[in-house]
Amino acid sequence: MQAEVARQLEIIRRGAAEIIPEEELVQKLEKSLRARKPLKAKLGLDPTAPDIHLGHTVVLNKLRQIQDLGHQVVLIIGDFTGRIGDPSGRSDTRKQLSEAEVLANAETYKEQIFKVLDPNRTEIVFNSTWLGPMNFAQVVELGAKYTLARMLERDDFSKRFKQGLPISIHELFYPLMQGFDSVQLKADLELGGTDQKFNLLVGRVLQREYGQEPQIALTMPILEGLDGVQKMSKSLGNYVGINEDPREIYGKLMSLPDELMLRYFELVTRVPLEEIRQIAQGLEKEELHPRDVKMRLASEVVTMYHGIEAALAAKEEFCKVFQRGELPDEIPEIQLARSDIQDNKIWLCRLLLLLKLVPSTSEARRLVTQGGVQIDGQKIDDPNANILVTDGMVVRAGRRRFARAKLVG
Repeated sequence: MQAEVARQLEIIRRGAAEIIPEEELVQKLEKSLRARKPLKAKLGLDPTAPDIHLGHTVVLNKLRQIQDLGHQVVLIIGDFTGRIGDPSGRSDTRKQLSEAEVLANAETYKEQIFKVLDPNRTEIVFNSTWLGPMNFAQVVELGAKYTLARMLERDDFSKRFKQGLPISIHELFYPLMQGFDSVQLKADLELGGTDQKFNLLVGRVLQREYGQEPQIALTMPILEGLDGVQKMSKSLGNYVGINEDPREIYGKLMSLPDELMLRYFELVTRVPLEEIRQIAQGLEKEELHPRDVKMRLASEVVTMYHGIEAALAAKEEFCKVFQRGELPDEIPEIQLARSDIQDNKIWLCRLLLLLKLVPSTSEARRLVTQGGVQIDGQKIDDPNANILVTDGMVVRAGRRRFARAKLVG
């Protein structure tokens, strides 16, 4: 039994930031094996951002590993807590979502999470089931289980309090409600990002208060985005969405800084740890080229979400465009009105904007100045250039964006 406990513990440790406390997890694993009863692992999702990217999958992949060990996974869709919004990392009060917004987002989440988790071994519950019917007396009873002093130890609340910024009373109930979810489920283990540590520990306190054995808090790192610096975020543009086109996923991952390759292998793929160690040794001894390792990473990720054939096609297109300098098989055709063109010419930065290759002419200027724009294979580095427009001309912006101009009108 000890060998099996050690095996499971190594898998659960993979990539984890903290296991609080690890010795209690060992005891729970031993108890689970003796009783042949799986542990109950919980993850709460407030459906406020329905597009899942690789940063979100760090915790989901850990859940899948726990699931594959034979334990029970319960996903809590926070249709009730989502109306408040998690104050973690916030310097202001979140806008409350409507019930319709929360439920619409929840459906999108459910569609996407099963690209990682096994739907046949995943239980999904909505926390409105128990939080919705609570009367005011029960809310007061819950509030009495935790002190204000301990709540203000939370970093984001503490900073806002010291700076005189408003903290709404309903925000203080968020961690209590998340903790009460653990009480209702009798959770053995709760997962979350490192920014969720406070909430997960509140769950341990409340379980003790309600006479239960406290859950283990397992936190996972926050994944850096493609820039290698800030956390992966759609708003920062450094993300890889799991529903994106396979070629886009592949191309984005090929732009990842070399120093993050092994971290991505560990956190967002299913490649065994021993194989990742071999890759690390190969890189250190210069027996493996970073480009080849990155191509393996990109293929692994695309295969997970789109299948092996899509991964092979994405790799072939990447080699075609970036290694052999050829055009991609599919280039979006964008219509250009002749009325936007004077004497068959147009300012380059406006052309890029009309072809939807950049969000603004200022971004176009930056891209041109950096040498990132080509027209029919010729680099243009003058942001003030006026370009002769021809029907069917191909414009390339950056490494992965292409457009074919179609003159109309």
